[in-house]
Amino acid sequence: MGKDTENMVLIFAGGVGQRMKSGTKPKQFLELYGKPIIIYTLEVFEKHPEIDGIVVVCVEGWQTYLEELIEKYGIRKVRAIVLGGKTGQESIRHGVYKIHELCSEDSFVLVHDGVRPLIEAEDITRNIQCAREHGNAVTVAPVVETVGTKGERENETSQIFDRSRCLLLRAPQTFRLRDLYDAHKKAEQAGENDYIDSACLMQHYGLQLFTVMGCMENIKITTPMDFYIFRALVDARENSQIFG
Repeated sequence: MGKDTENMVLIFAGGVGQRMKSGTKPKQFLELYGKPIIIYTLEVFEKHPEIDGIVVVCVEGWQTYLEELIEKYGIRKVRAIVLGGKTGQESIRHGVYKIHELCSEDSFVLVHDGVRPLIEAEDITRNIQCAREHGNAVTVAPVVETVGTKGERENETSQIFDRSRCLLLRAPQTFRLRDLYDAHKKAEQAGENDYIDSACLMQHYGLQLFTVMGCMENIKITTPMDFYIFRALVDARENSQIFG
Protein backbone atom coordinates (compact mmCIF):
# COMPACT_ATOMS: atom_id res chain seq x y z
CA MET A 1 0.00 0.00 0.00
CA GLY A 2 3.05 2.25 0.05
CA LYS A 3 4.10 4.93 2.51
CA ASP A 4 1.16 7.33 2.19
CA THR A 5 -0.22 9.20 5.20
CA GLU A 6 -3.02 7.05 6.58
CA ASN A 7 -5.31 6.47 9.53
CA MET A 8 -4.23 3.14 10.98
CA VAL A 9 -5.73 1.15 13.82
CA LEU A 10 -3.66 -0.89 16.25
CA ILE A 11 -5.88 -3.46 17.93
CA PHE A 12 -4.44 -4.89 21.11
CA ALA A 13 -5.60 -8.49 21.51
CA GLY A 14 -2.52 -9.82 23.26
CA GLY A 15 -3.95 -10.57 26.70
CA VAL A 16 -5.10 -13.88 28.11
CA GLY A 17 -7.94 -12.50 30.26
CA GLN A 18 -7.22 -14.05 33.66
CA ARG A 19 -10.01 -12.03 35.32
CA MET A 20 -12.59 -13.46 32.91
CA LYS A 21 -12.04 -16.98 34.30
CA SER A 22 -13.25 -18.56 31.05
CA GLY A 23 -10.69 -21.35 31.33
CA THR A 24 -10.67 -22.11 27.62
CA LYS A 25 -10.23 -19.05 25.39
CA PRO A 26 -8.61 -15.65 25.78
CA LYS A 27 -11.39 -13.14 26.46
CA GLN A 28 -11.15 -11.51 23.00
CA PHE A 29 -12.22 -14.81 21.43
CA LEU A 30 -15.24 -15.45 23.66
CA GLU A 31 -18.43 -15.46 21.59
CA LEU A 32 -21.71 -13.61 21.83
CA TYR A 33 -24.41 -15.04 19.58
CA GLY A 34 -21.78 -17.05 17.72
CA LYS A 35 -19.47 -14.11 16.98
CA PRO A 36 -16.18 -13.51 18.85
CA ILE A 37 -15.71 -10.23 20.72
CA ILE A 38 -12.66 -9.36 18.59
CA ILE A 39 -14.78 -9.51 15.45
CA TYR A 40 -17.39 -7.14 16.89
CA THR A 41 -14.51 -4.74 17.50
CA LEU A 42 -12.86 -5.16 14.12
CA GLU A 43 -16.14 -4.71 12.24
CA VAL A 44 -16.61 -1.17 13.57
CA PHE A 45 -13.23 -0.07 12.18
CA GLU A 46 -13.69 -2.12 9.00
CA LYS A 47 -16.87 -0.18 8.21
CA HIS A 48 -15.53 3.28 9.06
CA PRO A 49 -14.72 5.21 5.85
CA GLU A 50 -11.77 7.11 7.34
CA ILE A 51 -9.87 4.01 8.51
CA ASP A 52 -7.29 2.82 5.98
CA GLY A 53 -5.77 -0.21 7.66
CA ILE A 54 -5.56 -2.34 10.79
CA VAL A 55 -2.73 -4.14 12.57
CA VAL A 56 -3.70 -6.65 15.26
CA VAL A 57 -1.44 -7.71 18.12
CA CYS A 58 -2.42 -11.29 18.95
CA VAL A 59 -1.75 -13.50 21.96
CA GLU A 60 0.73 -16.29 21.22
CA GLY A 61 -0.78 -19.48 19.87
CA TRP A 62 -3.96 -17.88 18.52
CA GLN A 63 -2.66 -16.22 15.35
CA THR A 64 -3.94 -18.92 12.98
CA TYR A 65 -7.37 -18.89 14.63
CA LEU A 66 -7.51 -15.12 14.30
CA GLU A 67 -6.55 -15.32 10.63
CA GLU A 68 -9.40 -17.78 10.08
CA LEU A 69 -11.87 -15.46 11.82
CA ILE A 70 -10.73 -12.48 9.76
CA GLU A 71 -11.26 -14.47 6.58
CA LYS A 72 -14.61 -15.87 7.73
CA TYR A 73 -16.08 -12.47 8.60
CA GLY A 74 -14.65 -10.61 5.61
CA ILE A 75 -12.37 -8.20 7.47
CA ARG A 76 -10.36 -6.72 4.58
CA LYS A 77 -8.48 -3.85 6.24
CA VAL A 78 -6.17 -6.01 8.37
CA ARG A 79 -2.64 -5.49 7.03
CA ALA A 80 -0.76 -7.62 9.54
CA ILE A 81 -1.04 -9.75 12.67
CA VAL A 82 1.91 -9.52 15.06
CA LEU A 83 2.76 -11.48 18.18
CA GLY A 84 2.15 -9.91 21.59
CA GLY A 85 4.85 -9.40 24.21
CA LYS A 86 5.24 -10.02 27.93
CA THR A 87 3.38 -6.82 28.90
CA GLY A 88 0.66 -4.74 27.32
CA GLN A 89 3.15 -1.99 26.53
CA GLU A 90 5.55 -4.41 24.87
CA SER A 91 2.69 -5.86 22.82
CA ILE A 92 1.61 -2.44 21.62
CA ARG A 93 5.22 -1.63 20.78
CA HIS A 94 5.33 -4.64 18.46
CA GLY A 95 2.28 -3.27 16.67
CA VAL A 96 3.67 0.26 16.48
CA TYR A 97 6.92 -1.01 14.96
CA LYS A 98 4.98 -2.98 12.33
CA ILE A 99 2.90 0.08 11.41
CA HIS A 100 6.12 2.08 11.18
CA GLU A 101 7.28 -0.41 8.52
CA LEU A 102 4.05 -0.01 6.57
CA CYS A 103 3.17 3.69 6.75
CA SER A 104 4.45 7.23 6.62
CA GLU A 105 5.47 8.74 9.97
CA ASP A 106 2.84 11.42 9.40
CA SER A 107 0.11 8.77 9.66
CA PHE A 108 -2.15 8.56 12.70
CA VAL A 109 -2.49 5.43 14.84
CA LEU A 110 -5.66 4.71 16.79
CA VAL A 111 -4.69 2.35 19.61
CA HIS A 112 -7.71 0.33 20.69
CA ASP A 113 -8.49 -2.68 22.88
CA GLY A 114 -9.74 -5.80 21.13
CA VAL A 115 -12.20 -6.19 24.01
CA ARG A 116 -13.87 -2.78 23.52
CA PRO A 117 -16.42 -3.89 20.93
CA LEU A 118 -19.02 -1.20 21.66
CA ILE A 119 -16.95 1.62 20.19
CA GLU A 120 -19.12 3.81 17.97
CA ALA A 121 -18.25 5.31 14.59
CA GLU A 122 -18.68 8.82 16.00
CA ASP A 123 -15.95 8.16 18.57
CA ILE A 124 -13.56 7.18 15.79
CA THR A 125 -14.45 10.27 13.76
CA ARG A 126 -13.91 12.57 16.75
CA ASN A 127 -10.54 10.95 17.47
CA ILE A 128 -9.34 11.57 13.93
CA GLN A 129 -10.61 15.15 13.89
CA CYS A 130 -8.98 15.97 17.25
CA ALA A 131 -5.70 14.32 16.26
CA ARG A 132 -5.57 16.29 13.02
CA GLU A 133 -6.14 19.52 14.93
CA HIS A 134 -4.00 18.91 18.03
CA GLY A 135 -1.70 16.00 17.15
CA ASN A 136 -3.36 13.44 19.41
CA ALA A 137 -6.67 12.39 20.95
CA VAL A 138 -7.58 10.34 24.01
CA THR A 139 -11.12 9.05 24.37
CA VAL A 140 -12.59 9.76 27.79
CA ALA A 141 -15.81 9.31 29.73
CA PRO A 142 -17.14 11.21 32.75
CA VAL A 143 -16.70 9.81 36.24
CA VAL A 144 -20.15 9.26 37.73
CA GLU A 145 -19.16 8.06 41.20
CA THR A 146 -17.00 9.59 43.91
CA VAL A 147 -13.29 8.70 43.64
CA GLY A 148 -10.89 8.43 46.56
CA THR A 149 -7.42 7.06 47.28
CA LYS A 150 -6.33 4.46 49.80
CA GLY A 151 -4.76 5.65 53.01
CA GLU A 152 -1.68 4.25 54.70
CA ARG A 153 -3.74 2.30 57.24
CA GLU A 154 -6.18 -0.49 56.43
CA ASN A 155 -9.67 0.70 55.44
CA GLU A 156 -8.54 4.32 55.48
CA THR A 157 -9.31 6.84 52.73
CA SER A 158 -6.72 9.58 52.42
CA GLN A 159 -8.16 11.80 49.71
CA ILE A 160 -11.47 12.31 47.92
CA PHE A 161 -11.47 13.99 44.52
CA ASP A 162 -13.89 16.39 42.89
CA ARG A 163 -15.39 14.01 40.34
CA SER A 164 -16.33 16.89 38.02
CA ARG A 165 -12.60 17.23 37.36
CA CYS A 166 -12.00 13.49 36.90
CA LEU A 167 -12.12 11.52 33.66
CA LEU A 168 -12.05 7.85 32.74
CA LEU A 169 -9.38 7.33 30.08
CA ARG A 170 -10.58 4.83 27.51
CA ALA A 171 -9.83 3.95 23.90
CA PRO A 172 -9.17 4.62 21.13
CA GLN A 173 -6.13 6.72 21.93
CA THR A 174 -4.81 8.37 18.78
CA PHE A 175 -1.30 9.63 18.10
CA ARG A 176 0.83 10.62 15.17
CA LEU A 177 2.93 7.61 14.24
CA ARG A 178 6.18 9.56 14.54
CA ASP A 179 5.43 10.54 18.14
CA LEU A 180 4.23 7.09 19.15
CA TYR A 181 7.21 5.34 17.56
CA ASP A 182 9.72 7.70 19.19
CA ALA A 183 8.16 7.26 22.64
CA HIS A 184 8.22 3.47 22.38
CA LYS A 185 11.83 3.57 21.21
CA LYS A 186 12.82 5.68 24.21
CA ALA A 187 10.94 3.40 26.60
CA GLU A 188 12.54 0.31 25.10
CA GLN A 189 16.01 1.79 25.39
CA ALA A 190 15.30 2.76 29.01
CA GLY A 191 14.00 -0.72 29.82
CA GLU A 192 10.55 0.63 30.69
CA ASN A 193 7.81 -1.87 29.85
CA ASP A 194 4.98 -1.35 32.31
CA TYR A 195 3.09 1.82 31.35
CA ILE A 196 -0.59 1.11 31.84
CA ASP A 197 -1.63 2.54 28.47
CA SER A 198 -0.42 4.65 25.55
CA ALA A 199 -1.66 7.92 27.06
CA CYS A 200 0.42 7.34 30.19
CA LEU A 201 3.50 6.54 28.11
CA MET A 202 3.07 9.56 25.87
CA GLN A 203 2.50 11.94 28.76
CA HIS A 204 5.65 10.62 30.46
CA TYR A 205 7.63 11.62 27.39
CA GLY A 206 6.26 15.14 27.39
CA LEU A 207 3.28 15.06 25.06
CA GLN A 208 0.36 17.31 25.99
CA LEU A 209 -2.77 15.20 25.70
CA PHE A 210 -6.10 16.28 24.23
CA THR A 211 -9.37 14.53 24.95
CA VAL A 212 -12.59 13.66 23.15
CA MET A 213 -15.72 12.59 25.01
CA GLY A 214 -16.77 9.08 24.04
CA CYS A 215 -19.95 7.09 24.50
CA MET A 216 -20.54 5.64 27.98
CA GLU A 217 -21.21 2.20 26.50
CA ASN A 218 -17.60 1.87 25.28
CA ILE A 219 -16.66 -0.51 28.11
CA LYS A 220 -13.71 -2.87 28.28
CA ILE A 221 -14.80 -6.48 28.68
CA THR A 222 -12.56 -7.78 31.45
CA THR A 223 -14.77 -9.67 33.90
CA PRO A 224 -17.84 -11.95 33.59
CA MET A 225 -20.03 -9.01 34.68
CA ASP A 226 -18.63 -6.93 31.79
CA PHE A 227 -19.63 -9.70 29.39
CA TYR A 228 -23.21 -9.69 30.71
CA ILE A 229 -23.35 -5.90 30.30
CA PHE A 230 -22.01 -6.29 26.75
CA ARG A 231 -24.78 -8.77 25.94
CA ALA A 232 -27.43 -6.48 27.39
CA LEU A 233 -26.17 -3.49 25.40
CA VAL A 234 -26.03 -5.50 22.16
CA ASP A 235 -29.60 -6.65 22.79
CA ALA A 236 -30.69 -3.07 23.51
CA ARG A 237 -29.15 -1.84 20.25
CA GLU A 238 -30.85 -4.59 18.30
CA ASN A 239 -34.20 -3.86 19.95
CA SER A 240 -33.89 -0.14 19.18
CA GLN A 241 -33.48 -1.00 15.49
CA ILE A 242 -36.55 -3.20 15.58
CA PHE A 243 -38.86 -1.08 17.74
CA GLY A 244 -37.44 2.39 17.17
